[in-house]
Amino acid sequence: MLLKRIIVCLDVKNRRVTKGVKFKNNVDVGDVVELADRYCREGADELVFYDITASAEHRPIDLEMVADAARRVFIPFCVGGGIRSAADMRNALLAGADKVSLNSLAVQNPAILTESANAFGRQCVVLGLDAKRVGPSPEFPSGYQVYIQGYRTPTQWDVVEWARHAVDLGAGEICLNAIDTDGVRNGYELEITRKVADAVSVPVIASGGAGKVQHLIDAFQEGHADAALVASMVHTDGYTCQAIKNEIRRTTSLPLR
Repeated sequence: MLLKRIIVCLDVKNRRVTKGVKFKNNVDVGDVVELADRYCREGADELVFYDITASAEHRPIDLEMVADAARRVFIPFCVGGGIRSAADMRNALLAGADKVSLNSLAVQNPAILTESANAFGRQCVVLGLDAKRVGPSPEFPSGYQVYIQGYRTPTQWDVVEWARHAVDLGAGEICLNAIDTDGVRNGYELEITRKVADAVSVPVIASGGAGKVQHLIDAFQEGHADAALVASMVHTDGYTCQAIKNEIRRTTSLPLR
């Protein structure tokens, strides 16, 4: 059994961490490198940095930020946003990232998953997947549809079908962000998390909705997730990753990293 991980998500704009609700109304949280260093010291198992304006500004991810973070933190971290090619992914890895998240690019050019997995190893390739509940239908049998470009553009993909296909192509991990619960702090979207986790052979990260420790427990136990992403809980709600782990250990027998 894989050890369960707690991953802190840092949405980055101009080297500042921001946090919003359902991808909107973002507010400033603090300096990205200072926060990354803090979360590392407070017990995070991994970090993920999303350069949330890189794609819209038609520029690559901020490699100086990646390098600065790599000099300060000593846990694995993933980066995403502004990755337009395998060359961009190579540059991010050379700057110090351990993994790279591919989201819109993977839908628009699925071959990038295979190219990247062959070049760098599938353990470096994380599929970012934004899922929205639309109700079961012939087009979307899981009841969830894949969106891209920061929830601005719907696709023809059913979430479970896309997850399976992406893994076949080379994705080594899936970060499943539920649009309907993102930032609302009422718990992860357990139904689609479980459906994807049960459908693929790679680790699945639950994302979107954590507000208390029980939500992470639910993601692990009911959602069958291998890891849980947190943001507001540690950014503004007074939790530390170590305190979250202590509570999970006190109340469950879940195997934590």
